[in-house]
Amino acid sequence: MKTESTPLAEPTSAETTSAYYQALKSKDRRFDGRFFVAVSSTGIYCRPVCPARLPKQQNCQFFKTAAAAAHSGFRPCKRCRPELAPGLSSIDMPDALISQACRLVDHGFLQQHSIEQLSARLGISSRHLRRLFQIELGVSPLDYACNKQLLLACQLIRDTQLPITTIAMQSGFASLRSFNHRFQQYYQQTPSEFRKQLAPSNKSINKTSNKTTYSKTLQLKLGYRPPFDWRGLLSFLSKRVIPGVESVELDQDHAVYRRVVSIEAAALATTDLKSAKSNQPEVIFGWLEVSDLTEKYQLKITLSDNLAPVITEVLKRVRHLFDLDCDPQMIIPQMSNLQLTNSGLRLPGAFDSFEMSVRAILGQQITVKAAHTIASRVAKAFGQSVTTPFAELSHSFPDAKTISTLQPAQLGELGIVRQRCTAIQAIAHAINDQTIQLTTTSDIEQTLQQLQSLPGIGSWTAQYIAMRALGWPDAFLDKDLGVIKSLGSKNAKQLQSISQQWRPWRSYAVMHLWQGATYLPATEFDQPTDA
Repeated sequence: MKTESTPLAEPTSAETTSAYYQALKSKDRRFDGRFFVAVSSTGIYCRPVCPARLPKQQNCQFFKTAAAAAHSGFRPCKRCRPELAPGLSSIDMPDALISQACRLVDHGFLQQHSIEQLSARLGISSRHLRRLFQIELGVSPLDYACNKQLLLACQLIRDTQLPITTIAMQSGFASLRSFNHRFQQYYQQTPSEFRKQLAPSNKSINKTSNKTTYSKTLQLKLGYRPPFDWRGLLSFLSKRVIPGVESVELDQDHAVYRRVVSIEAAALATTDLKSAKSNQPEVIFGWLEVSDLTEKYQLKITLSDNLAPVITEVLKRVRHLFDLDCDPQMIIPQMSNLQLTNSGLRLPGAFDSFEMSVRAILGQQITVKAAHTIASRVAKAFGQSVTTPFAELSHSFPDAKTISTLQPAQLGELGIVRQRCTAIQAIAHAINDQTIQLTTTSDIEQTLQQLQSLPGIGSWTAQYIAMRALGWPDAFLDKDLGVIKSLGSKNAKQLQSISQQWRPWRSYAVMHLWQGATYLPATEFDQPTDA
């Protein structure tokens, strides 16, 4: 990745300093990831929940992003670990263009493209893009991207025993030389020196032996903002898991999500790290397990060590699946006229967007249980057999390429009606030839139109795919029976009108309605009536 020089990022305005210091003083987790504090007397920047002794206010500078603090010459704290702070959802970004740009950068756009190509993708000039980043985030686009890569590298150095070369590659650096240079520039020590200074208790326990096929695992953590209803989220997923592909263990003593992982190993650009990937298979298979570290406000991710080449993609998908960038304090006030039963609700995402889309199509006009039974048949008939330590996990879900090569009769033999077979193959062809891209960086309106142009995919299915596969926070299912029942109207226009008060968080309103929230119409409006 190319570098560019920018002036030192400015800290946040004086008006916010007092409020931020109070949040730092109380270690208020609602602000975790929303700002960072740099301490001039130590040269270190921290999360607002850092357990270290409270610094004097005159020694504190507050920054909007970790990148801005790092660019101003501060090093990340080794106690609170800024790399574990929850991020911001796209809807929380101060500017729509910045939101879209950050999503693209976070998904590695600048690892393969230039600033000019990024700005062209957004429909603005590169100068305006740099200006927006400097104003809203305090850094240039390249410095923002580099800091993201370095924080990921810090996490992998601390939490795994992966070779430094592998970490450089997984963090998105074009060469080991550029990785070492940028790491030392930011942290005043080489990656190897950083690893050697770690206390023994901080070093990875990834060499834990099992009696299973997988003798090694990797363990990583991802932070979140409370409240976080982990059990409620798993309860929702447990009713929709695809047997053989994923499982949920949920009882009085356990709350664990597990699944088979199959990820295509993306080709590297021409770099001196390309040879490190030359012998990798086209698709990498493995497994993962996710549990909650409640007292630390983190999820613990355990995965088979053969997923190391795609560990960055795994972490992105886990973050999306469990909605870890959600800020409940931003959403709850918007749920007007809803008597909520769960303030820690999250929007369940998807680990694999195609898998979720097929699952959504199968769920049309049949029960949730019937849909996941048929989805399991699809996985066992056309997916890859995968060995895992868990008896209930045995197959990957077939990818779009595999499904697109099937004859309709092959799907029909599994109990799928002809209309659903047509819809499944249509979306498989569209994804395989890249007519449709189901990613969190996709243009939402365009994607909804493309989905609904396919046979057998209507408004409900398209909105459900947007809500879960794309992580769109403002989807609204006005044809959903649960929503209709909860809001007391079958009139789509009336339901859309009611939903406007929940924008841009209507997906969360739908989840609250599904989980039993009561809608209380405002007295100045007419009561909904059946149409």
